[in-house]
This record gives sequence, C-alpha cells and structure tokens, in this order.
Amino acid sequence: MNSAADVWSKVLEILRNDLTETAISTWFDDCSAVELSGNRLILHTPTKYKKEVIEGRFLGTIKSALQNLFASDDDFEVLILDDDGLKVMTEATDVPDYLSIDEYTFEHFVVGSSNKFAHAAALAVSDGRKKQDYNPLFIYGESGLGKTHLLYAIRHAVESKFPHYKVIYVKGEDFTNELITAIQQGKNVEFREKYRSADFFLMDDIQFIAGRRSTQEEYFNTFNTLYELGKQIVFTSDRPPNEMLQLDDRLRTRFEQGLRADIQPPDDELRVAIIRNKAKQLGVVLPDDVTNYIADNLDSNVRQLEGAVKMIIAYRDIMDDDITVESVKTRLKDMFKGERDLIPTTEIIIGETAKYYMQTPEDVMGQSRVADTALARQIAMYLIRKLTNLSLKDIGGVFGRDHTTVLTSVRKIEKKIREENDFSGIIRDITSNINSKTSNR
Repeated sequence: MNSAADVWSKVLEILRNDLTETAISTWFDDCSAVELSGNRLILHTPTKYKKEVIEGRFLGTIKSALQNLFASDDDFEVLILDDDGLKVMTEATDVPDYLSIDEYTFEHFVVGSSNKFAHAAALAVSDGRKKQDYNPLFIYGESGLGKTHLLYAIRHAVESKFPHYKVIYVKGEDFTNELITAIQQGKNVEFREKYRSADFFLMDDIQFIAGRRSTQEEYFNTFNTLYELGKQIVFTSDRPPNEMLQLDDRLRTRFEQGLRADIQPPDDELRVAIIRNKAKQLGVVLPDDVTNYIADNLDSNVRQLEGAVKMIIAYRDIMDDDITVESVKTRLKDMFKGERDLIPTTEIIIGETAKYYMQTPEDVMGQSRVADTALARQIAMYLIRKLTNLSLKDIGGVFGRDHTTVLTSVRKIEKKIREENDFSGIIRDITSNINSKTSNR
C-alpha cells in the first residue's frame, strides 16, 4: 500500500465508518489522490466549492483516518487542490500520469456513432483554423457522456499547439460564484478582465446560469466581447438552448448561431470499446465475459463504465481479488441498472435551489424572510417532497420547522405553478439542474 491511490482507497473505507454513503458519494466520488510524500497527502477535487466543503467539514476526519491507517501519532498534512490549484502544481512539478484530468485528451476519447460529430467539431476548433465557422460551439447531452472530456481535450490541444494563447475553462456554477464574490468584494473590473482576455473560452454546464439575471447579463457582455474579437467560445450543457426555459432570449439566439453538436448514450460496441480502452490505460486486459457483462449492465453513460473498471481493478490490487463475472457482480451491484434509483439528496436540492436565487444553502435553511430567500426555501421544500421519499415531518426536520410549515410551503408552490406559466419554467430549470447534479454523483 505505497501509492497515493491505494492510501486514499483505504482512507475512504475508514471514512465510511463515520459518514453516510450519501456524504461519501456527494463529496468524494470525483476526489482523487495526487501525491503521497511522507506525512503529506495531496488530493484533487474538480471545483473550488467542493474543495472548500472538504476543507471545512472533513479535513480533521481525513487526518484522523490517516493516523489510524498508519498507526501513527504524527500530524498528517492534507492539501486539497481544485482544478486551478492542480494546474499550478502541474506547471511546477511532475504530476503522475494516472490523474484523471490528464486523461482528458483527444487520444483517450473513444469515438463511436453516438459522439462522432461532437468529437470532430471539438477537434476542428482546437486546431485554431475553424474559429468563426464553429463559433460558438455548443455541445450538449446527458451527464457522463464525455462533454467535459472534450472541453479538457480542447484545452490540452490548444495549450500544446498555441502556448501563447490564454485558455480559460470554467464551470457555469463556478462562474456564478465568482461573480457573486466579485460583486461583494468590489472586484468587478478584475473579474471582467480575467474572462474577456481569453483566446479560448470554455464553459462547462452552462445550464446553471439560466434564470440568474446578474450572471446572464455578465455572460452576455463577455460573450459579445470575445465573439467580436474573433475568440473561440465553446460550452457544454445537459440540454439544447431551446430547452433552457429561463434563459434570456438574446443569449439563446447567440448559442444557436454557431454549431451545435449532441452526444447520445453509447451503443453496445462503443461501451465495450470504452471498457477495453480504460482497462488498457490502467495496464489490464479484462476477460471478454467480464467486459461484456459490464457493458450489458451499465448502459447509461461513459463515467459509469470507466468508474466500474477503476473499481474492479482497485479491488483486485488492494484485496487480491480475481476479476471474474461473479466478483464483478458482487463489487458493482450498486451500480447495475435496476439496483439503484438515483434519488437526489436534500443537500443537492437545497444547494441548487439556493444557487438559482443567488443565495447560500445556509440562507435557505435559515430564518430570513427576505422575499427571494423565503421563496427559495419554499421551492426547496416542495422539490424535496416531490423528488424524494421524505415525509413532511422529515422535511421539517431538515429545515428546523414543523410539518405544517412544510405543507403550507408545498401548497403555495403548487398554486404558483398552476397560475404562473413563467414560474413553471423556473421549477423545471431547477429540477433539471438537480437531476444533472444527481447523475454526476
């Protein structure tokens, strides 16, 4: 157990004794170990938000798990990096090849009939010659099908071919959070300079800006500035522009003026190819019956397939477990279709509702009676009731209210949905964002 990945797998097993499976999947599913050196463990998580949550809530627990694992009284240092921090580290040091962020290249993207057009379009814009023809490039499809992979692949390719270009990658929700912080700290000018100086502007999950007036206004002006300068713009979404009901019309028309490419779930042949490709990257040749069994039972997205391969190889290495169909059935039973319904957590529902109204989860769960905060609280209660199996009493417990307050909130939202067409669109947009987050768990 010498590698950082091995140690992190063991730490997660220890954390499961103290944390719920929901907490593990929400905060650590996309968290990976970067480096282990002495008493220092470096972890990577994609977003600044998750980095802050892990640092604020779980750092002490992780350190304690490391002490237990190594039977040591020494103080362990745990460093959490988001994508920006990892990029800085990558520029300064040699980062191990197993990092998932470094796998997101065109060479590692498995092409099939369901993603061929999106791959070709992404490849075209990365060579710097197709800017205005394919500008903006809008890639859309359900979660886990490879949209983020293509954005990273564009970034890697451009930075390799055009090192003098400034390439900016940002998630839609992080763009919103940065804007809120810039407004609060009076750093609007610095915020605008950062994004409007890009040669390539790549935004992931742009659906999260829909309905947020300040964010859409800022993005509209950023888009216009970059487009008029002939800079390349690429963004991804879980749905096409015409299905973003709360998106400003002027933004929708700009999204539709370039090239749109959708990605569909992988077919049988592509699923098998993805599994074999991932196993090859990890230095393993899987038996054909194992490969076919995984492909037959995991048919929704690429992320699931790659995660399944990583998991069974990790079990083989850590537990000295043979890779057979029977062992795969046992190890991956929670991932297989029909075994697990994806129900959003209350944290996801509250978080996405809060973000839509530019509030914090603490605001929504608090006592504030400010109009937007109170409305967000009522919507969150309504959506928890609609999307989960929690009772009115259980929902009240989440918010520190009694069940009658929850019932009143649910009925108010139901009434607004019936009477206000625009409000129905708001609920659909928030629900779509929740579903997108849930499928990423």
